[in-house]
Amino acid sequence: MELNNLRPAKGSVKTRKRIGRGTGSGRGGTSTRGHKGDKARSGAKEKRHFEGGQTPMQRRLPKRGFQNINRTEYVPLNLGQLEQLVKKTGQSTFDLAALVAAGIAKSTERIKVLGNGKLTAKVELTVHAISASAKAAIEAQGGSVQLV
Repeated sequence: MELNNLRPAKGSVKTRKRIGRGTGSGRGGTSTRGHKGDKARSGAKEKRHFEGGQTPMQRRLPKRGFQNINRTEYVPLNLGQLEQLVKKTGQSTFDLAALVAAGIAKSTERIKVLGNGKLTAKVELTVHAISASAKAAIEAQGGSVQLV
């Protein structure tokens, strides 16, 4: 066997349809697109959600609930995470910039401290919001919380 003898396996390669090459080709005229209509035009393609004229899925399914466009979303920061952050960095004062640098949230996000976990260190925090239990736990350790 040599390189000049190599051939693809029999039946593995099909010849492609040569469309629009005259009436003698058997695929001239409408070029396999049928007569008129949107699909016969150049540049026509169906939208991803188009279901052939059948009522689309997004219209058949029921709509439920309410999405408040004015809702303020917070990134949760638990006391357990705060304890780990204190041990890792050795700091006791955390403002928004320090929390963003630590990877807790992005600079555009709001941070809310929640009371899950245990805090043993004295911490001074500057955040957007805090739960009552978390505030009590921080102040019990002699720390303080400042809201932005």
